[in-house]
Amino acid sequence: MAGTETTHTGLKDLLRYVAMRSPFYQKLFEKNKILIQDINTPEDLKNIPFTEKEDLQNFTNEFICVPKHKLIDYVTTSGTTGKPVTLALTDADLERLALNEYNSFKTAGIGEEDIIQLMTTVDRRFMAGLAYFLGARKLGAGIVRVGNGLPELQWDTISNIEPTVIICVPSFVLHLIAYAEANNIDYKKSSIKKIICIGEAIRNSDFTLNTLGKKITQKWDVSLYSTYASSEMATAFTECEAFRGGHLQSDLLISEIIDENGNPAKAGEAGELVITTLGVEGMPLIRFKTGDMCIAHTEICSCGRESLRLSPVLGRKKQMIKYKGTSLYPNAIYDILETIDQVKNYQVEVSTNSNGTDEIQIHLGVNEKTKIKEEDILNTFRAKLRVAPRLNFLSPEEVNQLLQPKNSRKPIKFIDRREHNTLL
Repeated sequence: MAGTETTHTGLKDLLRYVAMRSPFYQKLFEKNKILIQDINTPEDLKNIPFTEKEDLQNFTNEFICVPKHKLIDYVTTSGTTGKPVTLALTDADLERLALNEYNSFKTAGIGEEDIIQLMTTVDRRFMAGLAYFLGARKLGAGIVRVGNGLPELQWDTISNIEPTVIICVPSFVLHLIAYAEANNIDYKKSSIKKIICIGEAIRNSDFTLNTLGKKITQKWDVSLYSTYASSEMATAFTECEAFRGGHLQSDLLISEIIDENGNPAKAGEAGELVITTLGVEGMPLIRFKTGDMCIAHTEICSCGRESLRLSPVLGRKKQMIKYKGTSLYPNAIYDILETIDQVKNYQVEVSTNSNGTDEIQIHLGVNEKTKIKEEDILNTFRAKLRVAPRLNFLSPEEVNQLLQPKNSRKPIKFIDRREHNTLL
């Protein structure tokens, strides 16, 4: 298959490139006696050790493969599992980033006739907003750079410019709907046809809409598309119109799903996503462990694409909670909270108790006049997760302050205060 041949060629090019230019991989290859001529296919990558997040944090400059004057853009990860990492991009990397998002938009059925409203920041060293802008520009679509928040400005822009697509965090869509309803805006007759959802899951592992996705579509007849990426991979997995997982761009990325022992996960089982970047010039990565838990799907999609597809991210490996004998990820907690109409916003906090085990406390934003019984919420958790967390009732304004600390680029819904972890 042509795609497989492209991947093999890209892998060989990558190995030659890092062997010549990357101080980090030069040392890694030498230490582990790795001969790049022995690695010819993605399956051969198992002979190369994983690259960890800590490697990027501790040896950032050793990953840079070009002279400093060739680095023209710098982005910083959000630091969800430790201190943020700064990644440097060349002009060629920005072209690759544009191609990636161009492909993603095409996968979601978006074309040059569309107008895309960006409800994401392009500043604060944020890669995603820049990627969407570059991809839309390459696509030839119209672009409206509004940024995040500000429902009044968002609706004013929609009314005046009539975009067909918006890109935003899906929970913000509920704020848009609430604002429209409160201000007599007929959002159901707006120009918006599609929403590209970032940063939060809208589907379950079986691809059905989760609570958040249902709450949006029950109110608004729009098509929701999931897209998943990270700054390190500089590549997105985006859903097609079949809504059966995000498609791999095999010319830009090699993906692996590994079990807890570092071996390939069994078909249909969840594992950690590991990526190898193809065509990156500034800071290419080999077998980088993303920390994101996913399921790979390899059957041909009904859209006709033969590429691997990723399930929604089930959670981050380091975010797994072991609570009273039950293992769960924060997404399972979010999904329950989204079903409780009286809860306006929330933050989940995990810590280590005096017994050395995980403890969960949820800060709930509830209006003072709202009638809600704590025991009813606890019973809902017991019914769905078999365990119930501690609850802390606050005003929505107080919770919003917790969600939006100074200099944060996105709401922080999960705080990990366990002894082995940091702010997430």
